[in-house]
Amino acid sequence: MEAVKVGEKIKSLRQDKAMSLQDLAARSGYSTALLSQIENHLISPSLGVLVNLAKAMEVSIGAFFGREETEPFTLIRKGEEHIVSRFASKEGVRYGYTYESLGAGKKDRRMEPFIVTLEPATIKNDKCYGHEGEEFIYVLEGKIDVTLGDHTDVLEEGDCIYYDSVIPHRVQCHGGQTARILAVVHP
Repeated sequence: MEAVKVGEKIKSLRQDKAMSLQDLAARSGYSTALLSQIENHLISPSLGVLVNLAKAMEVSIGAFFGREETEPFTLIRKGEEHIVSRFASKEGVRYGYTYESLGAGKKDRRMEPFIVTLEPATIKNDKCYGHEGEEFIYVLEGKIDVTLGDHTDVLEEGDCIYYDSVIPHRVQCHGGQTARILAVVHP
């Protein structure tokens, strides 16, 4: 499976729009330092960060995965990994997220489905992010910690949660063990 370098794609899209890092920082609310780390693959951003960056750049989240959005449907069969996109941070630094886009290629999407692997992070991030839209998460394997505002919970395999994304939130693996989730974002 070929890795999509989402940071490079964000940088390329930003430059195509003649936006500086400072412009994107002003529009997204993130620091230029964080944006630089994302563009240079030092960290993998959470889905919430991707939603906010897509909104700030006036593109779909799918634009970050490098596949043209021209088809009326997307069909992904088991083993057809060339269709599935993933990205991660530079080798040696794990920020806790690896994504497989399940909707890449479908035009006019209103939701973004992903299989997300949550790994123990090398860099600890306790910050919660909010953005417009809704999210649905179903735990496929392992356990995850979910923080929604002041509420914290542990979800296990087979559990799910559906929430308004404007609530500041954070999702990470529980107890230092890798977990896999199905995440559907409706920005």
